[in-house]
Amino acid sequence: MTPPPAHDPIHTLPAEAALARLDTTRDGLSGTEASARLRLHGPNRLPEARARTMLGVVLHQFRSPFIYLLLAAAGVSLLLGHVADAGFIAIVLLLNGSIGFWQEWQAETRARALKSLVRGHVMVWRDAELVSLDTELLVPGDVVELESGVKIPADLRLIEADALEADESLLTGESLAVAKDAAQVSAADAPLGDRYGMLFAGSMVQSGRARAVVAATGRHSEIGRLALAMQVAGAAPPLVRRMEVFTRQIAIAALVLIALIAGLEILRGAGAADIFLLAVALAVSAIPEGLPVAMTVALSISVHRMGHRNVVVRHLPAVEGLGACTMIATDKTGTLTINRLTVETIWLPDLVEHDGRVSPQDMRARALALAAARCSESHGGAVDHTGDEIGDAVDLAFLRLALRFDYNAAMEAVDHRGRIAYEPARRYAADFRADGDTLVAYVKGAPETLLDLCGAAEWDDERREAAERGVRALAADGYRVIAVAAGPVTEPEAESLDGLILLGFAGLIDPLRQEARLSVRAAQAAGIRVAMVTGDHPLTALAIARQLDLAAEGPAGEAQLITGADLKRLADDAAAFDAAVARALVFARTEPLQKLAIVESLRRQGHVVAVTGDGINDAAALKAADIGVAMGRGGTDVAREAADLILVDDNFASIVAGIEEGRAAYDNLRKVILLCISTGAAEILLMLLASLTGLPPPLSAVQLLWLNLVTNGIQDVALAFEKPEPGLLTRRPRPKHSRIFDRRMIEQVVLSGAVIGLASFAFYAWLLQSEHLPLVVAQGLTLWLIVWFENAHVLNCRSERRSLFRVPLSGNWLLILGVIAAQVLQFAAASLPNIGPMLRLEDVSLLHGALLALPALMLVLAMEIYKAVRKDDGTA
Repeated sequence: MTPPPAHDPIHTLPAEAALARLDTTRDGLSGTEASARLRLHGPNRLPEARARTMLGVVLHQFRSPFIYLLLAAAGVSLLLGHVADAGFIAIVLLLNGSIGFWQEWQAETRARALKSLVRGHVMVWRDAELVSLDTELLVPGDVVELESGVKIPADLRLIEADALEADESLLTGESLAVAKDAAQVSAADAPLGDRYGMLFAGSMVQSGRARAVVAATGRHSEIGRLALAMQVAGAAPPLVRRMEVFTRQIAIAALVLIALIAGLEILRGAGAADIFLLAVALAVSAIPEGLPVAMTVALSISVHRMGHRNVVVRHLPAVEGLGACTMIATDKTGTLTINRLTVETIWLPDLVEHDGRVSPQDMRARALALAAARCSESHGGAVDHTGDEIGDAVDLAFLRLALRFDYNAAMEAVDHRGRIAYEPARRYAADFRADGDTLVAYVKGAPETLLDLCGAAEWDDERREAAERGVRALAADGYRVIAVAAGPVTEPEAESLDGLILLGFAGLIDPLRQEARLSVRAAQAAGIRVAMVTGDHPLTALAIARQLDLAAEGPAGEAQLITGADLKRLADDAAAFDAAVARALVFARTEPLQKLAIVESLRRQGHVVAVTGDGINDAAALKAADIGVAMGRGGTDVAREAADLILVDDNFASIVAGIEEGRAAYDNLRKVILLCISTGAAEILLMLLASLTGLPPPLSAVQLLWLNLVTNGIQDVALAFEKPEPGLLTRRPRPKHSRIFDRRMIEQVVLSGAVIGLASFAFYAWLLQSEHLPLVVAQGLTLWLIVWFENAHVLNCRSERRSLFRVPLSGNWLLILGVIAAQVLQFAAASLPNIGPMLRLEDVSLLHGALLALPALMLVLAMEIYKAVRKDDGTA
């Protein structure tokens, strides 16, 4: 036999031609040939990304431009002998690194999931004998034997199949088991879910038996291609990108200002040591060393809050990333639906004049429900490790329906006389039971098959046409349609099935979660576009999308649907592909790498994309997305390993809750940044004005460090505990390329920094030139005034939009305690003989220090006026 051309995909070939292509026989390979092929193709092992070591995770915490700036500041402090300054910065860096390390190492300790998917043993024909073999030793051309419950170890072409069904949901997204047939030959461009003569690595034999030839192993299998795709670098979370830009801006601004002030001091004739000392002080002011730990704490708080809302965070920056998303590409099965096939409607032939449909709870559905349960092989009661029922999804759906009508499996088994199991070629299942002296057949299966078996006296062309219309109507609504019939027969065998009575049609579907529709609406109200990406049938996907109001009714909704086949035709035209993705809201019959292409297209279009998924088919897309969201209950380890976030309850509603928490985290980060940068800017402005006017430095390096310790060092961390502001889910998402230091932030920093800096300088100059106070006293009073200013400013920073008088104190008692603690420390320092002189407070009375709270109120007034006149742009 001449082998077919090598370029024909294996799924396009008949079984015998596939054997010829692979140069093997139905009895498999010899041991010698298998060994040679193993050396050629390598072991049946999936490619893995190199696991991160503990040291690598530790070092990762310090790979940030912001951290580099702080390390440089600590180094300069050490060179100048300012051990206290360097020690403080080092403590902050270690605290920040410890929190980040603990979070990320928890995720890294999980076992590598991709490898475990294909390890195990399988029955293989070698040297014409059936042997048990480690799956890693499989090679193309091996012939394997499969039975129910076996995990598929490689991509296989079926040779023989007996009532074979495979669960490919974790690879294709198809929620129903797929009937397989060795005689089936598929088109070259057929999606994975439509290759009925193939089995794929990582899927599971749900029922039946088969003999198949190995077509592809390891990296050449469909899972292997996904594993290779996952090795590309994932997208950096939005927060990481924004912080990198922000850090560069801070560094440049700080260096320019320090150089300017140093130049002015040189012109004044200051000594080199004094200039270096001033530069260190300014570096401490310009670089808010408390910001990294405050940022980490803010994210960690959100991690804790998300945990209470069924969202587990694997990487800290992903918290804010979910809040930044503009597009959610969600899986259907198990996320929007309950992942349990259910009889949702029933069509009865006696009610054709009333559309034929009744509720499954209607007593008129009893005969159909009991008949369908009688010819089912699943009888309930068995569950897996997650508590889910074990058995054929269709059988279990009918069993649950029948139990509403007092179905008793044990009693039914008494009169059992025989069964015909479902086979793809037959397209029905039958059960035979005794009813007195009569043998009755109960049959369920494909409508077109059962209609041919019906032939009771009242069955005529008109009734058949009405039944066919009912089938089409149910199918158009996205239901999987199963016909149920019954009738007396002479023998318990297929040849006796004739003249049956049609009991009706059952419309089965994986129904929506109760809260899914409201959650989708909430996401849309938040300005987030939601699209469904599934491997399910287009009609089913469109029906679910319409129930969710994702797709419109009629032709408009059909225009929002695109299939994997459509995407394949557009694959070579990037512009057309992007246009199709931008238009679509429902993607059906998609293949794994197509989901990845969809994500990449959406990101090219400027979206911050959050992708949900539970299966092997979702892993590459999860990793490529800005934020990957995996399922915790029904998902695979592969998906969870690729994701940034995990939904404990597999519920779309938890994503919306996570979006709210993510936006709250970003709000709190902005508040912390506003506090740190505006106070730092005020201190630099104060120092710059003193240099420009020829006055001595208003604050020493030790005083600047004290300010950062007792105000920013306490208050910025406490500010990260602010509760979410009302209305977060009514705001539009931030633009993808928006900066943290945006116009609103700049306005607030300039205003607050100017008020603090100018008022403090005016007070300092007045003390020296009008009151003629000693320098140390003027510096001590100026320090205390700035502490009060920064206490007042942290209250302003509790909201960028709302008046501080509308933000309840009960929303963050920790911050209130932090403000009180700052003043307690300030009063204590002024009273202690060892610390007071170091901070120039020994000659400042406690009364004068307390009275300085009054001028600090001018900052509150200025910020309240700003919030009142500044229009809200409505973005999150």
